[in-house]
Amino acid sequence: MSGMKSLAKDTAIYGLSSILGRFLNWCFVFLYINVLKTTAEYGIVTNLYAYMALLLILLTYGMETGFFRFANDREEKDPLKVYTTGLISLATSSTLFFVAVWVFRAPLAGILGYPEHTDYVWMMALIIAMDAFSALPFAYLRYQKRPVRFAAIKLLSIFLNIVFNLFFILLCPWLYKIHPEWISWFFNPDFLVGYILVSNVISSGAILLVLVPEIFGIHYRFDARVLKRMLRYSFPLLILGIAGIMNQTFDKMFYPVLASGRPDAMSELGIYGAVYKIAIVMVMFTQAFRFAYEPFIFSKNREKGEGNKQAYSDAMKYFIIFGLLIFLGVMFYLDIVKYFMPPAYYVGLAVVPIVMLADLFFGIFFNLSLWYKLTDRTQWGAWFSLFGFVITAVMNIAFVPRFGYMACAWAAFVCYLCMMVASYFIGQRIYPIRYDLRSAFVYTLLALVLYAAGMLIPIDNIVLRILFRTILLAVFIVYIIRKDMPLREIPVIKNFLK
Repeated sequence: MSGMKSLAKDTAIYGLSSILGRFLNWCFVFLYINVLKTTAEYGIVTNLYAYMALLLILLTYGMETGFFRFANDREEKDPLKVYTTGLISLATSSTLFFVAVWVFRAPLAGILGYPEHTDYVWMMALIIAMDAFSALPFAYLRYQKRPVRFAAIKLLSIFLNIVFNLFFILLCPWLYKIHPEWISWFFNPDFLVGYILVSNVISSGAILLVLVPEIFGIHYRFDARVLKRMLRYSFPLLILGIAGIMNQTFDKMFYPVLASGRPDAMSELGIYGAVYKIAIVMVMFTQAFRFAYEPFIFSKNREKGEGNKQAYSDAMKYFIIFGLLIFLGVMFYLDIVKYFMPPAYYVGLAVVPIVMLADLFFGIFFNLSLWYKLTDRTQWGAWFSLFGFVITAVMNIAFVPRFGYMACAWAAFVCYLCMMVASYFIGQRIYPIRYDLRSAFVYTLLALVLYAAGMLIPIDNIVLRILFRTILLAVFIVYIIRKDMPLREIPVIKNFLK
């Protein structure tokens, strides 16, 4: 139980930055869709950041997990050498990437469909290069078990991004209307999409400066043998990452092409991209858990005994419990969320429950992935992700032209469900862990029954409807407390109980 408390504590601290950052980015979605002139403009933002997500995976090529693997390896006596070797590799590849994009920015802009905006392309490349390089210093902080510094730097990045987004997206347009002569020398009211990227460039650059102690305050040692081992271990993770991110972004990258026969594909992409972000709450939870879970499982693996597997099983159970709680929380209060959106986006809200369940399946798949990471069979992760990508691509190509973005949502649902099931059954043969399947089934069934009651029982008055759904959510929480999380075992709360 102490291991679970430590994992929960680190998850909370890492989650402070991860969840808050994603939450504020989530809030910015409502800013963007209310300020940008058309749904098609937000479609451009969705398209650009989908490409950025894929390229960031390419430029980090699994080095974070590779670092954790070999920094904790009994054969490697010098974790700092592992870190600096990986850092030199990332610095080289990130620099070469940015230079190449800068040289070919004009043809790349044409390929992406923005021939008049080469500035979008080179700013996107600069953000990716800086974020890819800084990924390993952040991993090093996690390895050193310094979650407070990690969270503080992430929070600074969030703060800067907020400040400059508000400056360029809200303040500058207002000043331009009343005193254009004050800011017309640097501000263009038709470049709002570009200013979203500018804000990101500034915040990413500032974070690199803050990470100077982790980058320059160390003794560098490069070991080609270590790099070769890291790359060999990480390459399947790269394939896994590419396939995994393609599962998440394939629809957003290629929707304009797949839906080219529909009336306004870019507007549909803008609607889908906006409502898809509502479900990001589940991704926030998974990301926060991931930051604490990877160091946790590798450090646990150094210990001996069957207690390790019990700890992994407990972690899975609590992940499912809180994942279902988040699902109910978002769905029960969706009526409130939609009032922050322009009415043009309401039509897309039907995808939210589908995407949230898909993200829950992905989170469970991530928890299951420990078996191939601990046994150095990371190629299985690549195979699972490729398997999922085939499902995603086939379903999108087959159904998007007819059904639009609803096909994208169902493709994600089927993809992650199949990956989760395949990983469980294969993992049980290679690295068996006795997961509490009965508990998972009961919690899932209860959540689905409460969800059905909250959505299907007609209550026209919104106040009464939300009150009724709050009672249903309270039922789920009470069940959690009575079954698996007595108040006497919860930190802080237990201090108020006898």
